Amino acid sequence: MNTPLNVGVVGLGRLGSLYAKHFATRLPGARLHSVTDVRADVTQAIAASTGAKPFATYHDLVKDPQLDAVVVMTPTKLHAEVVIAAAEAKKAIFCEKPLSLDLKEAEAMKASVARNAVFFQLGFMRRFDNAYAAAKKKIENGLIGTPIVFKSASRDQYAPPIEYLKPVNSGGLFIDMGIHDFDLARWYMGEVKSVNSCGAAVADPEIAKVGDVDNAFTTLHFASGKIGCISLSRTGIYGYAINTEIVGTKGTLQIGYDRETAVLVMTPGSISHDTVPGFLERFDPAYLTQLEDFVGNLRLGRPAPITCDDGIAAQKIALAATRSLHSGKSETV
Repeated sequence: MNTPLNVGVVGLGRLGSLYAKHFATRLPGARLHSVTDVRADVTQAIAASTGAKPFATYHDLVKDPQLDAVVVMTPTKLHAEVVIAAAEAKKAIFCEKPLSLDLKEAEAMKASVARNAVFFQLGFMRRFDNAYAAAKKKIENGLIGTPIVFKSASRDQYAPPIEYLKPVNSGGLFIDMGIHDFDLARWYMGEVKSVNSCGAAVADPEIAKVGDVDNAFTTLHFASGKIGCISLSRTGIYGYAINTEIVGTKGTLQIGYDRETAVLVMTPGSISHDTVPGFLERFDPAYLTQLEDFVGNLRLGRPAPITCDDGIAAQKIALAATRSLHSGKSETV
């Protein structure tokens, strides 16, 4: 394929708007063809600033015969309807994580993608982060022997708005936030057999009122017999912190960092540094790399590295972790 791919972005929130700008300015193998959002003023503003075609609804956008691919950046609860509409229109699809809030919807998405034989790629961007990708290669090369223990921690500096945190909107802590860690656990260690969770709204009682928690732990028991532990927090306070450790039979890998800039301030009685302020600052290069991968896969006919099956597998772990939180018992994935 010599001509750029015509890409339409559905959903223009903070990340969707960023993706639209990337397709408009930073991805030479593609061009931003069209955009849509439920907020008409946002649709018009992004269209005006990028030269893309504005559409009132995603139904209209996916029907455009000039469109090659649809990038789905809506709230998760709307993923299924947009993905299925795009698949039925025979468009290639990139969908932001998580795949869905409901397992039946996720299976319906997979079925529609298969039935229409369209390309589908899911957006677990941590796999495209330089450090996480390098760690994967080191494990495959046997540098730390056989991985036997997986440990991961994800901390937001501050909790999102209460309306967003309602499980009907976000899916809850384990699906909205923990899904990245569950995907990494599978990617590095293999399939998860069972989980055990505990958690509470220990920092903000308002989060408990909507049926969620702000801090939680999940232990993982892999099908291979290996073990793991994931820590999730909405109340990191000091900064945005994403860290993973993989213990092997011949060594250990640690992934992540807390210092944003390579500067230490040393004064009498104190040594300090700054912290990572948010997810865009930490993973902006990974977001761009995964879109480059998506475009390259389509142009070169390569298979998607992250599929509906990966999304469903991670979702099953997250749902089991949620069940365990409420049952107080170990839950099978």
